[in-house]
Amino acid sequence: MNSSLLDATPLSALAVTDKLFFEGAGSRLSREDAERLTAKGLRGVDDGELFLEYRESEAISLDDGVIRAASFDTSSGFGMRSVLGTETGFAHSDELSESALSRAVDAVSVVRQGRDGTLALPPNATNRKLYSEASPLSDTDFAQRAAVLSEIDAYARGLDKRIVQVSASLSAEWQAIQIMRGADARAADLRPLVRLNVSVVVERDGRRESGSRGLGGRYNLSRLLTPETWKSAVDEALRRALVNLDAAPAPAGEMDVVLGPGWPGILLHEAVGHGLEGDFNRKGTSCFADMVGKRVASPGVTVIDDGTLAEARGSLSIDDEGTPTGRTVMIEDGILRGFIQDRLNARLTGVAPTGNGRRESYAHAPLPRMTNTLMLAGDATTEEMIRFTKRGLYAVDFGGGQVDITSGKFVFATSEAYLIEDGKVTRPVKGATLIGNGADAMNKISMIGSDVSLDPGIGTCGKAGQGVPVGVGQPTLKLSGLTVGGTA
Repeated sequence: MNSSLLDATPLSALAVTDKLFFEGAGSRLSREDAERLTAKGLRGVDDGELFLEYRESEAISLDDGVIRAASFDTSSGFGMRSVLGTETGFAHSDELSESALSRAVDAVSVVRQGRDGTLALPPNATNRKLYSEASPLSDTDFAQRAAVLSEIDAYARGLDKRIVQVSASLSAEWQAIQIMRGADARAADLRPLVRLNVSVVVERDGRRESGSRGLGGRYNLSRLLTPETWKSAVDEALRRALVNLDAAPAPAGEMDVVLGPGWPGILLHEAVGHGLEGDFNRKGTSCFADMVGKRVASPGVTVIDDGTLAEARGSLSIDDEGTPTGRTVMIEDGILRGFIQDRLNARLTGVAPTGNGRRESYAHAPLPRMTNTLMLAGDATTEEMIRFTKRGLYAVDFGGGQVDITSGKFVFATSEAYLIEDGKVTRPVKGATLIGNGADAMNKISMIGSDVSLDPGIGTCGKAGQGVPVGVGQPTLKLSGLTVGGTA
């Protein structure tokens, strides 16, 4: 593994990526040629970069005591981008060579068409490190990782005789990137990412229900392999499955909804967060366009995007354009303050980039994307929210959902929910969906809890065909008068 580059004398991220891209066995691209061709590709344009990437990844999955799949993969390549005005030229290749990069530079030059721009200054440099630079696979071997999955299966089956199926998976990747704008403008980052997922199916009297628990972040895989960590994941997956086994069909209608902390912030991410991305607002397609300085949420609602949270799944030391990530306040006390920006949309709207230019891989151009998006805490308690609810739904966890960015309309399915009747949580229900409009829902928030938390590290966000890891979070919230779809 190339992670051995980190095993001896610690090297800077730039030194590690120089060895990967320019000095490795069989390398056909020198640093000097990369700098020269990048400078040529950026001549006469407003912005752009050469994005170099190396990635190694492993995934192991177990089902009913048997390893069903195991894979290890490495990939590398580059993406060359030039930007002039609103137009972008982009070319990519998995061949790291002078000839491939030369062809890419010629291809992206089509944006000029006789015009000239002024090359923007590169992002400020940063030495900040939010996570380990070592490969997350470096401190364990495959046999250890596979053995833990078998232990998970045995432990789960020993907990409850109603368990009829156990699935577990481990995944890890190490991404090394270098972003170049010439000899004097280079940045690099080394990014670990891991995830554990456990799912169980229980059966009683012919009825089957499932429950799952996922954990992850930007740290070594060994942290997920400790017994206290994976056992807690199994315990939680079983608890959720047993709750669903006792759940009755959910009623439908308009009612108050109490949302749990953490992962239910995915509703905030989808229904509101995407509408606060710079490209949608520059183009006027977001329901929040032209709303800066106006009230878009209830008093007390503050929503931020923070890419600087140590070891969080959505965090980055620098984004995929080389800009250091930051803490961006998008909504403050209910008032819209601004949007998250990549370099292109920030330049076109006359604001500063926020470190949110992200791409799935070297084969994709960057877009403004969220990192860790969360609502900040208030001062209410969960007990108060429930006590002051006559009839409602307590949605502890979510499954899937969808949203229309232009209108803000959303539909989200709950994976764990309970009825609230006369100020008390009564029985679990299944099949409940939350239906509404993001902008309207933000103004229906009537109570905000003090228990803000981030999700356990399982989020992946899709946009324009690209998926990137993200974090979501919130405190417990109460929304008044939300539409609930049910099965009763």
